[in-house]
Amino acid sequence: MKVFKFGGASVKDAAAVKNIATILHNNAPKQLVIVVSAMGKTTNALEKVLQAWFSNDEALQQHINEVITYHHQIISELFPDKNNPVYFKTDLLFGELEGHLCTPPSPNFDFEYDQVVSFGELISTTIVGEYLIMQGFNCQWFDVRGLIRTDDTWRDANINWSVTSQQVNNLLVPFLENDGKEPHIALTQGFIGASEAGHTTTLGREGSDYTAAILSHVLNAAEMTVWKDVPGVLNADPKYFENTTLINHISYREAIELTYYGASVIHPKTIKPLQNKSIPLRVRSFISPSAPGTTINATTSEDDAIPGIILKSNQVLLSFSPKDFSFIAEDNLSQIFSALAECGIRVNMMQVSAITFSICMDENERKMDKLTALLGEKFAYRYNNGLQLITIRHYDQVTINRILNGRQLLVEQRSRQTAQFVVKAQV
Repeated sequence: MKVFKFGGASVKDAAAVKNIATILHNNAPKQLVIVVSAMGKTTNALEKVLQAWFSNDEALQQHINEVITYHHQIISELFPDKNNPVYFKTDLLFGELEGHLCTPPSPNFDFEYDQVVSFGELISTTIVGEYLIMQGFNCQWFDVRGLIRTDDTWRDANINWSVTSQQVNNLLVPFLENDGKEPHIALTQGFIGASEAGHTTTLGREGSDYTAAILSHVLNAAEMTVWKDVPGVLNADPKYFENTTLINHISYREAIELTYYGASVIHPKTIKPLQNKSIPLRVRSFISPSAPGTTINATTSEDDAIPGIILKSNQVLLSFSPKDFSFIAEDNLSQIFSALAECGIRVNMMQVSAITFSICMDENERKMDKLTALLGEKFAYRYNNGLQLITIRHYDQVTINRILNGRQLLVEQRSRQTAQFVVKAQV
């Protein structure tokens, strides 16, 4: 049994959905679970809907119509027969979304985020599922909210593994194991789950990889594959760097390091559930599906073969100093870290000097205002924004010189295997 995950780029239009069917014809095992994301940039579009709803923006209906029109275009290209069930099923989902948006939102923005944005995955999997059935696949659609149980940490829910395992084994396994004579494809949504009370939750932005890893773990999958629009795991993001190199193989440990520092090819939470059961992860190209891609498993022998370069944009360098010019001591650090935790701020890099503690963090005005308010009585602060954080794993001086050429450097930090540089963003 295997688990495939298809992201937004792999279902962005009708041609992409047809390509999934071709991939399955050539690669589907007898037992397969498919996890599918929202189509294209639908999550971004639904975030605009949410913002308009909360701000009582008269453009709300326009944003809703854009989402509906985008999907209707894909549906009309895939299903010439207007009697296909996909029309009725997707219209029900659009109606449910519009009905939810007809009432005033609750005060909890993060709760409403999960209720609204999750429609992207529900709609996309309905379309993909009906198309695969039309193409003759033995495919069944499953609502992942009946499979993955979470707590009610909106937008970043934690998994209840025991209940999730029970639900997956009760619902998915009987379908997958039925006769075994032909491929049995269980299709479900990435990114979302359900709380104990039955409310929709989400697992964090770009969380569909994590969904696939959860299901792989519970089902003891032989392998998990993430289908991307790149050849596999590259040593740098080709959007920002030239002459990137495919990494054929890395270990779980190295993959965790890369995702921690911001590598976007794999969601940060994906690796651990697979590592715990020694399930290999493959990253393959849906553009060239016959290519081998990258394999991630326990073997570490090739981890340092190629320097890995990760760039995080929209960074802020924020520095705190005690107002009484005392040294930064343990009690100062304790207070700062407590405030960081209270604000939900992830520190991408930190540095301590005699009287200054500096962090590099993602730009978030709301969180930064809350942090400076909490610490403002005792600490003075200053900041630089519009920055980038460059991380180089298994660095060498040649690579550092090439990457930093012409950039204005603000902070540098090196350990045995990792070098990090906070720089001014290039215009």
